[in-house]
Amino acid sequence: MTWIWLLASIISEVVATLSLRAADGLRRPLWLLPIVVGYVLAFTFLAMSLSAGMPVGVAYGLWTAIGIVLVALSARVIWHDRITPRMVAGMALIIVGVLLVEAG
Repeated sequence: MTWIWLLASIISEVVATLSLRAADGLRRPLWLLPIVVGYVLAFTFLAMSLSAGMPVGVAYGLWTAIGIVLVALSARVIWHDRITPRMVAGMALIIVGVLLVEAG
């Protein structure tokens, strides 16, 4: 169950972060609900993953790395945000860094 809770946490956090963009600087108040609910669920599911036995370093490392990549790719698809070669290299470094931390 630890991995299911972590996946739910990542998805909730990505939805909340993308909703921040959709809220347009909070000028679109309808987006406040998915922002608040998304972040509350993200931290709740992360806490459940940790309480089920996942090490905090593993959970947080994967949560942030996967979240960064999913937000960047989703923003590209939804809003046509640019993804430059430098950004791809940065995302690759984040993933490699998390894998090294997890392996060490």
